[in-house]
Amino acid sequence: MARARGQEKYVICNADEGEPGTFKDRLILEGDPHKLIEGMILAGYAVGAHKGYVYIRGEYVLSIARMERAIAQAREYGLLGEDILESGYSFDLEVRPGAGAYVCGEETSLIESLEGKRGWPRLRPPYPVTHGLWGKPTVVNNVETLANVPEIVLRGADWFRTLGTSSCPGTKVFMLLGHVQFPGLVEVEMGTPLRTLVYELGGGPPDGARLKGVLVGGAAGAFLAPEDLDVRLDFDSMQEMAAALGSGAILVFDQSTCMVDMLGSVLRFFRHESCGQCTPCRVGTDALVRLLDAVRSGSGDEGILELMMEITETMNLASLCPLGQSVALPMGTALSRFREEFQRHLAGTDCPRCRQPEGALT
Repeated sequence: MARARGQEKYVICNADEGEPGTFKDRLILEGDPHKLIEGMILAGYAVGAHKGYVYIRGEYVLSIARMERAIAQAREYGLLGEDILESGYSFDLEVRPGAGAYVCGEETSLIESLEGKRGWPRLRPPYPVTHGLWGKPTVVNNVETLANVPEIVLRGADWFRTLGTSSCPGTKVFMLLGHVQFPGLVEVEMGTPLRTLVYELGGGPPDGARLKGVLVGGAAGAFLAPEDLDVRLDFDSMQEMAAALGSGAILVFDQSTCMVDMLGSVLRFFRHESCGQCTPCRVGTDALVRLLDAVRSGSGDEGILELMMEITETMNLASLCPLGQSVALPMGTALSRFREEFQRHLAGTDCPRCRQPEGALT
């Protein structure tokens, strides 16, 4: 970005936190907005940008209010605007509320929305670093990344590398959700075992219930089984497990959970949030929901599961943006690690949760 040509450059903070079960950005925006502002100023200085935007999902009313107030305070102190602290460098910020579209969490859709257009993904290349907001060089990062910048500048990169692993330094913010005794937000070093979060920090499933699995990374994440709990939460280790950190949401579920029900919730979410621009995602998400409903009701045979995987692979290869590609991870890991449960549904085994009326999935 610093090497990109052009007098006009932009820094965008992606605070469009639409992933189910994810609220880490909201707590940073509401709890320490000035750290994010400082991070964006430093980012702008580093790349030669003089204007920044914080794109916050419209439902985050308190986050928007606190961010706008913090920006006003920073201007009063001379930390934003013309000639900041008589340094000769000028930079200003503006908050832009989103309109509730999950797909606008994808950087090019977000840029389209900022320009006042429908939030549809762009074809890439070109990439935002050369052709971003209004065709100008643009850097897009999320809240957590930008909020790390001031501490790294203050204490140095060597300090930051004392945390985490050699290839994934620093810390990561996670949301513990579902069947745990102590749900909430936690910040741990990169490389911390998943077991530590579930049992030491989360207290494990309440009332002595047995763990069935964990969905790591939000709706677009991977389903892991109890034998996977020793995986370390860093990018490299998760990749080895065919999983991803994703949004940082850790959804824990016990033996009372139906995996067909769980996957149905995920697929319905993606069908609802598909922007419809490309056929693989628009048609594929609907087909997957209908096929899973057949599994849920005990219709058909195991060939349905193979067909679902074929559709998922096609979506992964041909979808325009990560929304359509995201279905592959939860779909593939659910079927590989919990396949017997899907087979039992196809065989007509009774499942109390799947006797709920249509639309009652939670």
